[in-house]
Amino acid sequence: MHHREQPSSMRRSSPSVTPRRRRVAAGDVGAQIIRIIGWILIIGWSFFSIFAFAWVVMTSLKSNHELFANVWQLPKEPQWSNYVKVWTLSQLGTGFANSMLLVLSSVAALVVVGSPAAYVLARKPFKGSNALTYLFTFGMGIPSQLLLVPLFFLMFKMKLIDSLFGLAIIYVALSLPFTIFYLVGFFKTLPGELEEAAMIDGCTSFQAFRKIMLPLASPGVLTVSIFNFLFLWNDFLLALTFLSSNDKFTLSLGLFGLKGTMQYTGDWVGLFAGFTVIMLPILIVYLFLSNQMVEGLSAGATKG
Repeated sequence: MHHREQPSSMRRSSPSVTPRRRRVAAGDVGAQIIRIIGWILIIGWSFFSIFAFAWVVMTSLKSNHELFANVWQLPKEPQWSNYVKVWTLSQLGTGFANSMLLVLSSVAALVVVGSPAAYVLARKPFKGSNALTYLFTFGMGIPSQLLLVPLFFLMFKMKLIDSLFGLAIIYVALSLPFTIFYLVGFFKTLPGELEEAAMIDGCTSFQAFRKIMLPLASPGVLTVSIFNFLFLWNDFLLALTFLSSNDKFTLSLGLFGLKGTMQYTGDWVGLFAGFTVIMLPILIVYLFLSNQMVEGLSAGATKG
């Protein structure tokens, strides 16, 4: 029998296929290793965060004697009185109400002011609109710490020191650049056909914004509102600078005062109860609105 020899072209090309396949296989293995490491880090960080939060809640339900006897032991009998004590005696209840009023009103004002401003900058270009957009973007890079002294003298002249209304104005002013920056990008990704159809049907620009564009931009509005809520809820420096009366303290200032009393009372379980009170609203917002926030971020990314 005679064996047919492969053509010389096939003999030359066959060795080059093997290294290429090896490189592809090596690349797949490297990507899988990176993916596995990423999952390990995510799972590890999630476990640590859940464990830390559970330990804080568990400790807040102990007595001081149980805490110092064994920090890892479960509470024998939940001490709900710790929450009653910090809510009333330490005035965290007043701070919680002030924070909710202050943050929710500031976020609502940011939506009312920032949404139409971003819509005009994104969909209704005029002379100087690009420069104004860049100005808001530049404002995002200014640290709030640099503005404390001039803001203090300005608010003092306006007689808005130690005022929740004055602090809300500061919150809105400092958060407006980020709000407009994000919403401008989101409004630019929206299709303009529906807006044009509404204008042809006789809608004014404001009606087209309110009835067409704002509902379409609701994922972006919700996302930026969540970010603003989390940022303002955790604020401590601005509240410490512009508030001085105990009855106007926010929750963060109330917790700071509770920490100060630890020097004299040693009520550590009460301090952990205060931590839990502060963390619960953020946890609730994350649990119920995290999907909407991710959808808003992914929608803006995919459309852009």
